[in-house]
Amino acid sequence: MVIVTVPLCIIKAYNPMMKKLFTLFTLLLLTACATATPVPTLTPASDSTPTSVPTQKAVEMPKIRYLALGDSYTIGEKVSEKDRWSNQLAKSLEGEGIQTDVTIIARTGWTVDELWQGIQTNPPEGTYDLVTLLIGVNDQYRGYPVDGYREDFRFMLGKATEYAGGDGNRVVVLSIPDWGFTPFAATSGDTEPISQQIDAFNVVNLEETESVGAHYVDVTTISRMAMDDFELITGDQLHPSGKMYAMWAEKVLPVVINILNGAK
Repeated sequence: MVIVTVPLCIIKAYNPMMKKLFTLFTLLLLTACATATPVPTLTPASDSTPTSVPTQKAVEMPKIRYLALGDSYTIGEKVSEKDRWSNQLAKSLEGEGIQTDVTIIARTGWTVDELWQGIQTNPPEGTYDLVTLLIGVNDQYRGYPVDGYREDFRFMLGKATEYAGGDGNRVVVLSIPDWGFTPFAATSGDTEPISQQIDAFNVVNLEETESVGAHYVDVTTISRMAMDDFELITGDQLHPSGKMYAMWAEKVLPVVINILNGAK
């Protein structure tokens, strides 16, 4: 506010009209001074740049290609597709965060040589991250010599390694189950010779497996539990049930996990 001081003598010297003009002028001046000029308020500019929230994409599980080669034990005679040991293994791998594309080349009754014929009819394509091989029970059942089995098995194991990109570390061989410990075999009388022959064939496939640096899983011990638990056998009194196959898959799983971890 601005205060204007006017000597009283000057005010008295003016006529009434001048007093009115002076009074009006003074009021206008005081009013103008009283009206404060607004001071602009400055808002500091934000130094943050608007950011968009990235859309999270679903994390895809790694996927492997798995080839299972064998006979009735691999195709899962008398059990559903989901109860096959190879498919149960794939399901367990999924639980570990690994999707598995399973290809099965197997048929009930096949010998090693017949498995090779079946492969030639429908040859596998590309390279597989994992190959399993379980073959030989029908060679034993038909009375084929152990030496002949060694030669045929060595050839088939070489093919399995080939399908794994030439890497024996990605091949898993399963031992031949002992069908001598089944109600079916028990009806034929003495089952001990069956078990002895199975052991002899398994010595061969173990030696050949070790020679190429592949992995070996013993499921024969599990198969010999069948006479103590009939739930491990299907209704035909011969082939493993889904329950036994689950035990096989459980035993193979850590071996496969180690293989896949080593491949990373």
